Amino acid sequence: MPMRGEPSCPKCGGRVRAPGLFSDTWQCDVHGSVHPLQPVIPPSVDALAVVLGRTQVPVWMPWPLPVGWLFTGVACAGDDRSGGRATAIACSGPSPLGGPGELLLIAEELGVGLGSRFAGIDGPDPGPHLDISGRPEAKVLAAGRPTPLWHVAGAPEDRAVFAGEARGMWLWAITWPGRSGMLLYDELVLTDLRDAGAEVDLVPCGALSPRLLS
Repeated sequence: MPMRGEPSCPKCGGRVRAPGLFSDTWQCDVHGSVHPLQPVIPPSVDALAVVLGRTQVPVWMPWPLPVGWLFTGVACAGDDRSGGRATAIACSGPSPLGGPGELLLIAEELGVGLGSRFAGIDGPDPGPHLDISGRPEAKVLAAGRPTPLWHVAGAPEDRAVFAGEARGMWLWAITWPGRSGMLLYDELVLTDLRDAGAEVDLVPCGALSPRLLS
């Protein structure tokens, strides 16, 4: 496993080797060429600014946040040369059915694998785990556009996992416990924080979510 503060594999969390003489990409012994997951730092407006300045993909957050909810961390896969190719935003607050709830929103390019890691499923992308022949189980409003999300089969029972497409990227929504997935049944409004401007300074911050460290 990598030491704290070192980049890691977005698919398995294992150690990665930096580009060098024999490869111009980051390498994982298990997954080969990967976009490195950067070390997670405590949630703050400054942490958001670092990710927003690096990413090439959306940084989705419910905005405004549901009552009582807080921003509890951000992660980014990619390096300074390629830019961020996946982002994960964590938020925590009261679950619709009582008790604490957690929500993780991941945007990523095809094949990065960060979403499937947090979802607890095999393979880098949700496609094989989605049945899109029927009605979507959830919908969000992502950057002003209605965005259907389908249930991702095969995830552990302690969470609810949904996935779809927004702005040409995979969009994952993962909640703990599973019943907190009710948040997504009322067309939750998501903002790409790259478009939020000065409003980013108003994001309320809580303690770092342990989900980002798993």
